[in-house]
Parts: sequence; C-alpha cells; structure tokens
Amino acid sequence: MSNAMESKYDTGAIMGGLYGDGIIACKGAFSPAWVAQLKEDIETLFAEARARPGGALERGPCRYYVEVHPERVRGFVELVTHPWVTAVCRAVLGADYKVVEAGFDIPFPGAMHQPWHRDFPAPDATLAGRRLNSLAFNITTVDVTEEIGPFEIAPGTQWDDLAGHDPMFPGKELYPRYEARAQRKLPNVGDISARSALTIHRGTANRSQLSRPVFVLGVDAPDARNAEKHDLQVTRRYWESLPEEVRAHLTCRVVDSLEDIYQAHTIEGLRMGITM
Repeated sequence: MSNAMESKYDTGAIMGGLYGDGIIACKGAFSPAWVAQLKEDIETLFAEARARPGGALERGPCRYYVEVHPERVRGFVELVTHPWVTAVCRAVLGADYKVVEAGFDIPFPGAMHQPWHRDFPAPDATLAGRRLNSLAFNITTVDVTEEIGPFEIAPGTQWDDLAGHDPMFPGKELYPRYEARAQRKLPNVGDISARSALTIHRGTANRSQLSRPVFVLGVDAPDARNAEKHDLQVTRRYWESLPEEVRAHLTCRVVDSLEDIYQAHTIEGLRMGITM
C-alpha cells in the first residue's frame, strides 16, 4: 500500500493510542459483505479444525482458538493491504514489519470470564526498551453486545512489569488495578482494532445464545520472535499470485501443498476459565 494512501491516518495518533491505552480501532473499515464472507470461512475452518486432533485449542470452556492458512481466507489480501492496517504497522513496527499469525477466536454460549492475562511474556524490548515490537489486529464478525462476551482490556497495562508473578498471568491481588481500568469493547461488523497483546485483557462470559467469532492477525517488528510460535504456510501457487507488497511482509513457509497446523502457542492458564 502506498504511503500516499496511508497518509490520511495520523502517525502521532496511532502511536499515541497504542503506546497509551494499548488499543486503537478503525470503524467501518470493511463492508458487511466482506465480513459475512470472513464469517463463512471461519465457520468452515472451525468445523475442519474440530475434526482433527490439535486443530482447535481450548482457551477456556466453550472457547477456542484456531490458526489458519492465509489462502483459506478469501479476504486475506484485502485485510493485509487495508491502508489503516498498513499505516498502523508502519507507524509502530517500522517499514519492515512481518505478518506472522492468522487465526480466529470463538467464544460460544457458556464461555466464562477468562483470567486477566497477556498473550505472551513481555520482551526486553518493551520492559527495558519501552518499545512495542508486535501487534494483534482483531476483526469482529458480529455486532458485539454486553451479553455476547465482549473483549475487556485494562488500558495502559502493556507496560506493567509482572516480575514476581507468572509472566502472562498477574496474581489476583493485582486484579483491582485491572478492574478499575477495565473497558469492554463493543465493535460492530466492519470494525477492526489493533492492540498490543501485552496489554492486560480477558474475554468475558458469553451469556447469549450466539457465538462471537473474531479474526486475529499477528504482526511483528523485525526483532520480535513470535513467528517461532506459529506455522504460517502458503502454497507455491498462492505465493506466486500474491502482490509483491504482500510477499514482502509475510513470514511463512512456501509449500507444495498445505499441511495441518499443530499449534505451538498454547496458553494453559486459560483452559479452566473463571466464574463471576
């Protein structure tokens, strides 16, 4: 995506949001038809993942995470070349950012509150260098309400040093800090957010009769190591069909045929969930 098309998005506002609260959003980034297609793909891929061992990871009762092959998502190129997405990546991660993860999270009816957590331990680049070197983009496929288990985040906590605690799961004595800051996010179809996965957050209880599928795109700066936790693959035919601007920012294996993904990024602390 050209810098000219990105220029309508202010770098200072992007960095201020992600270095401040730790989360920003772009309303109405995608059309309802595009999101409906994404939801169809997620439903197909989830059924396939549940049918094979290790295909869908439990992230709590009635809640799953699945990593996917980019070419199985029909709107993947439109997502990674969206001018807001590329502007955010360039502003925070630099011109040589790399897409390292594609997947989705689904809390079904009956999903409980997750414990407060971050998605991986904070790297030295953040704790000592005070720099964010990775981002997670989330695209909801349904209009989110309080009943459907919205995402909850404690702004500003991407900088918290959890020394003396589990590096991903703060002790319950710290919960009042997060609950005092907590914001529940209620995006609508078409919206996209970007956040630091280090900002303390949790999924909340789904008390509705609907699922809440959300697509996840993980992006790294050159010095980050999150690609090691994932296995992004594309076939040679798909790779050759991609625009150069996409290939330049994709960390993946190029294979003759797609292989099943056995996910390495398990988060055991989320499997039980908590009741509230």
